[in-house]
Amino acid sequence: MAKDRDPGEFDDVNEAVSAEWEAETTSYERVREIIGRAYIPVSADAVADAAGTSPKTARKHLNDLDEGGFVMTVISENGGTTYRRSPESLVTEQASDIRDHVSADELGTRVSEMRDRIRDLQTEYDAESPELLTSEDIDSETVREWQTTRRNLAFASAALATESDRDIESEPDETSDSD
Repeated sequence: MAKDRDPGEFDDVNEAVSAEWEAETTSYERVREIIGRAYIPVSADAVADAAGTSPKTARKHLNDLDEGGFVMTVISENGGTTYRRSPESLVTEQASDIRDHVSADELGTRVSEMRDRIRDLQTEYDAESPELLTSEDIDSETVREWQTTRRNLAFASAALATESDRDIESEPDETSDSD
């Protein structure tokens, strides 16, 4: 039979894990990790609290991340500054993950297949986008499939483009003398 545990024991574990995380990372790393998981705009105070740092330090790091394109600032309804992941950083992260797991040849094949599927849907429904159709024209499952395929195509295309950039960067410079 399981021994009864004092709920305070779990608080101690959480505090220990938080203390270890703070000891092993910089405030910048913690702020970046917290904002990297935020899917809605959040205040510097909220990020600071979650990252175990001061609001002033969190704000400084968030502004640095904004300048670097990782986050973007959003003015809230009450006029305060909030922060969220930039769409570009999400695409870059997803493209990097795809490149790490899928070969360029396979990626090219998948991109072609997704383009074909989108063209088929455009032809079948005589529309460029599912958003141009009403629920009477198309069922919700097909809308979801179309939107997902379009999103995945954008990620795969970005991965393929950055894979091409990586290939170009790794090619030897043919104009340099090797003698």
